[in-house]
Amino acid sequence: MTLLFPVSLQTTGDLINYSLYIIVAVVILVLLAATIKVIREYERLVVFRLGRLIGARGPGVVFIIPIINRFNKIDLRERYLEVPHQTCITKDNAPTDIDFLIYYKVTEATQSVVQVQNFEGASIGIATTTLRAVVGDIPLDELLAKREQINQVLRTKLDEVTERWGIKVTNVEIREIRPPQDVQEAMVRQMSAERTRRATVTEADGKREASILVAEGEKKSNILRAEGDKQAAVLRAEGYAGALNQIFSAAKGIDSKTMTLQYLDTLKALGASPSTKYIFPMEFTNLIAPLREYAKESEKK
Repeated sequence: MTLLFPVSLQTTGDLINYSLYIIVAVVILVLLAATIKVIREYERLVVFRLGRLIGARGPGVVFIIPIINRFNKIDLRERYLEVPHQTCITKDNAPTDIDFLIYYKVTEATQSVVQVQNFEGASIGIATTTLRAVVGDIPLDELLAKREQINQVLRTKLDEVTERWGIKVTNVEIREIRPPQDVQEAMVRQMSAERTRRATVTEADGKREASILVAEGEKKSNILRAEGDKQAAVLRAEGYAGALNQIFSAAKGIDSKTMTLQYLDTLKALGASPSTKYIFPMEFTNLIAPLREYAKESEKK
């Protein structure tokens, strides 16, 4: 027993020393972790020393004195706030639910910490108040058409207020405008009626265009038919004129003897008919005169 007791005391002392070393190492690591901060490019540290602002630090490695220094880490990237549905009364007293998004980014890290306690809550409060004021001046029928105008007014108003907070409002976008249920039903009926009207107008225009095309086709067909008839009439007239010219040319070469022979053939044809009575005009004697002359000439010879 007397031999083991010193050994136990020595072992216990070594364990205590090792524990102290470990504790000191842990404390040093904790102090280093609390002292050295690695700040990303899009981040800044707003540092306070004993409650007094000493400025923004970063990016890169920033040294912080533990206990003495306090800091707030600020993200400089663009972010957005989602504003839930807000019930607004339009100019014609129609309750309308509107929700929208606010896009913003921090431009002055120190101002965003010192000048405002809760930026998100303050921005939502200003946005909803401004939204109600803007919507109150617009009738329900024009509300959907003036969405971009409302976005611009909200962005301008918010930017004027948040500028002193070191925050820039980059955009405001209305996501949904939801009018009352009865107004929605009326809008659906109006849309259906408008589509029916457009379909009717389109159909009427189609029929009108078809009628015009048919009329133009008939007109061209009649013109072509008339042109054809005209050409045919001209050709027939030219044919008749040619035939008459040929007859006239042939008649010029006929002498009295030939005519006499024609008269005799005519009398022969009359004699061959079964009729027993014949009526001759008074001018018939003129037809016989050439025969008499021909007979006298024959006797003289």
